[in-house]
Amino acid sequence: MLNAEQMKSLRRLYLLAWICGSSLFFLSPAGAEEIVVAAAASLTDALKEIGEAYALRSRNKIIFNFGASSELARQIDEGAPVDLFFSADSEKMDILNQKGRIERASRKNLLSNRLVIVALKDSGLRIGSPKDLLRADIRRVALAEPSTVPAGIYVKKYLEGEGLWGPLKSKVIPVMDVRAALASVESGNVDAGFIYKTDAAISKKVKIVFEVPLDKGPQIVYPLAVVKESKNKKTAHNFFSHLLGDSARRIFEHYGFIVLNPSPGAGR
Repeated sequence: MLNAEQMKSLRRLYLLAWICGSSLFFLSPAGAEEIVVAAAASLTDALKEIGEAYALRSRNKIIFNFGASSELARQIDEGAPVDLFFSADSEKMDILNQKGRIERASRKNLLSNRLVIVALKDSGLRIGSPKDLLRADIRRVALAEPSTVPAGIYVKKYLEGEGLWGPLKSKVIPVMDVRAALASVESGNVDAGFIYKTDAAISKKVKIVFEVPLDKGPQIVYPLAVVKESKNKKTAHNFFSHLLGDSARRIFEHYGFIVLNPSPGAGR
């Protein structure tokens, strides 16, 4: 366990990382209590909008740390000062649960998503099925790191089910997370990429060329939980409840997420 001085040092590192241009995002009304929310990169735009409105209303400070769920889970396991964890898959939450890092009773599967294949908007690429990725004119396909990052793990599982992972492996360009896969397509460094449908929706540079059918794709789940070592439990639980409510649901749905069993009336 980290002592008080080490925890303070970690918070200073979070601030330094933000100053240097990391994925940390601060919402900080004056005189606020502070919570740190570690969240999957694919949640960035939706949570920023939800958090901004909530911070103004509650007068609390919200620090978002966006990244690959695998890396965020590692940070939490090592004692990083995090209050809420919003993962893009159940496995990372399961690991933290087994290690006693989260409040088991707080855990809730909140969202789902869909996998899509995207290409540059002005490209002539057409994909009728994932087998088309084997064509010679498609040389590089970006996806999040398939050994650790949820988005990549989902893609690998899907392609294995289609008997395509082996044949396509030489074309795969693994990147840090789903946003990096999107950026790879937007930059023209790859011919196509597997990302979430919600990430495709925020880009003006790519188009969806294939949607993985829900009945064939892996079950994508975003679980949310309060971190057991949170130093601001009341504020953490308040924001947790807000994320389950109607106002947050509308924003999640606006960005294309599928809300699982929403809680009517909560967090208005």
